[in-house]
Amino acid sequence: MTAGTSTVRPVDRRSAAPTGGRPRRGAGRPRALSWLQFAVLAVVALAWIYPLLWIVSASFKDDADIFTSGLSLIPDQWRWQNYVDAWQTAGFAQYTLNSVIVTVGSVVVVILRCATAGYVLGRYAFRGKKLFLGVLLAASFIPTGLSIIPIVQLSTQLGLYPSTVGLILALSAGGNVAGALLYTGYFSRLPDELEQAAQIDGAGFLRTFFSVMLPLSGPITATVAVVTFIGTWSNFFVPLVFTFSDPTQRTLAVGMLAFQGTNSTDWSGLAAGATLSLVPVMVVFFLLQRYFVEGMAGAVKS
Repeated sequence: MTAGTSTVRPVDRRSAAPTGGRPRRGAGRPRALSWLQFAVLAVVALAWIYPLLWIVSASFKDDADIFTSGLSLIPDQWRWQNYVDAWQTAGFAQYTLNSVIVTVGSVVVVILRCATAGYVLGRYAFRGKKLFLGVLLAASFIPTGLSIIPIVQLSTQLGLYPSTVGLILALSAGGNVAGALLYTGYFSRLPDELEQAAQIDGAGFLRTFFSVMLPLSGPITATVAVVTFIGTWSNFFVPLVFTFSDPTQRTLAVGMLAFQGTNSTDWSGLAAGATLSLVPVMVVFFLLQRYFVEGMAGAVKS
């Protein structure tokens, strides 16, 4: 081929897009089907989040408006005073601080316990390993109502009842089998060269775990943290037992009792308190959503 010449390529009629004529039969069906799926999913999503929207709407109403407005989400008059009363008068400022301390402490304890257990179960073979897993799984089916009595007795003997430390240990003392198994599956898939390199550098068991293995399990840690945070933040029974004699140590879930009197209930204040208690959970979940999905995807693969 000499310079200055051009090559004429034949047109592939099979790959050429049609420029006119009638559309092929059934070409509009996928688009119509996608719109139908979108409409169905939108209705399902609205029905799913409607109770949350109703609670938020009720937090801006008075008691009379709550019972007369029915399913309407628009208040007749926006009452921001409900949040002020819930935060100051009902003591939700102290309850929020208590919930943050208890929840963060429980998350730290659960992550350390599940991560160390998962590391040993995932990286080491020892006698009684299957028996240990069986006992761990069986313990997870014990209801909280049956285990609360020995937990209270043990906490009393240790001098931790009633106290914030005792409440943290009681909330984080469950089996947490799901978290331990998540770490077990993740650590079992890591290459042995990581531990061998750490041992060559003179690292022992704890240094290898905290400096090498645990930082690599970020998605699993985020997943366990989110699940533990939600479960601890919304737990009612255990904090009620541990704060029964000292209302100043109540968490937000137990603090809802402040809106219920002997003969009446402050429904608008209760809705405002419930909305305040939901905000931290939603913020934590949205911040760690990507890591939560990655952790669950990794658990399914393992």
